[in-house]
Amino acid sequence: MTLSENKISRRRFLGQIGFGIAAASLQSQFSCSGKSNPNTPNILMIIADDWGYPHAGIYGDNVVKTPVFDSIARNGILFNNAYVSAPSCTPSRGALLTGQHFWRLGPGANLWSSLPLRYETYPDILEGKGYYVGSCLKGWSPGNKREKSATGKEYANFDEFLNKRPVGKPFCFWFGSYDPHRPYEWQTGIKSGLDIRDVEVPPFLPDNEITRTDMCDYYFEVQRFDSDIGRLLKRLEETGELENTIIVATSDNGSPFPRCKCNLYDYGVRVPLAIQWGNKIKKEQVVDDFVNLIDLAPTFLEAANVQVPEEMDGNSLVDIFEGRNAGPARDYVLFGRERHTPSQANHWGGYPMRGIRTKDFLYIRNFKPDRSPAGDKTSIRGPAYSDIDASPTKEYLLQHRNDPNVAPLFDLACGKRPADELYDLRKD
Repeated sequence: MTLSENKISRRRFLGQIGFGIAAASLQSQFSCSGKSNPNTPNILMIIADDWGYPHAGIYGDNVVKTPVFDSIARNGILFNNAYVSAPSCTPSRGALLTGQHFWRLGPGANLWSSLPLRYETYPDILEGKGYYVGSCLKGWSPGNKREKSATGKEYANFDEFLNKRPVGKPFCFWFGSYDPHRPYEWQTGIKSGLDIRDVEVPPFLPDNEITRTDMCDYYFEVQRFDSDIGRLLKRLEETGELENTIIVATSDNGSPFPRCKCNLYDYGVRVPLAIQWGNKIKKEQVVDDFVNLIDLAPTFLEAANVQVPEEMDGNSLVDIFEGRNAGPARDYVLFGRERHTPSQANHWGGYPMRGIRTKDFLYIRNFKPDRSPAGDKTSIRGPAYSDIDASPTKEYLLQHRNDPNVAPLFDLACGKRPADELYDLRKD
């Protein structure tokens, strides 16, 4: 289940946290023999790093192949309007884990920060109720190590976790892939058989061979993530736990391209989401109502018959699982951002903004419109426009910013924006 050693070695800069053992759990209420109690579900949280909507086969992308994610959706629920609290990994993951919007998490609202112990996470709560809790690869990160784990004791892989699980205990596991976070190995997508001619380039990116090749390399890593999900599900089936496990597959934010990740447009905050849970979820459901990944924490707790803390902002989705409701009764979704990288020239203030999305409208409030949303030409961190990940596509934009055909695209990604942005999505 682990990614290749080469892949991991390239990603040490992300600051993966070496989680310590969480505080001792309360005495288990569950059986100590055989498989876990069928009335107490296991929870497998599978989260990608920078995988954006609509890049999955079941969403209509005709290039990327995601058969395992698609099968989870067919065996359960596909969410067409799933959003993150923040389009940046640290605050997005913190919000998911706590069930609270990122702006309530103090320093946890920013990348490369800390998540104070006073913010309890759903793995903390479930461990206290007798769950066996663990994680592998990227957890709550990048940020400072907590004295107590945010996602459970760290294991090398899912196999090790299952092998060490006490007999009969329900488990809660976080599989945090590094895919498809940059950097990519150039032309891996083409070498794997993807055809750049088939790629649909978003209209805000330069449509050329460089961008198309870059997108195929991104797709290659999405497909590798999908293969990892398949191995996880196979292991569950081998242990007889597949039917009694809530399986969630999603991402922490949008794709790592200009005007995507770190932005409040759909390519930054909208993510794939599919959930299955044996016969406890009606198959082939499609939910169009808005959900936020902060809904997952209260969902897990309610499914485990654990009281949901009042401070959680999310709405449990269990009613959808059981067919008691057509949706989460939310016709809008909120999101925002404070600081991603220290991308400004002389301060760590970032580019604070908030947004609200409905079916027909998107409104964004930029609190510091005098700043550049992607960062300055030179930042205190070093790289230019560092809120955009380094990539061939970004480099092309920078090198050709004075080209009349490229200048409008560069401005969409890096140019200053008004204090208020309002879009009629029926027209734009």
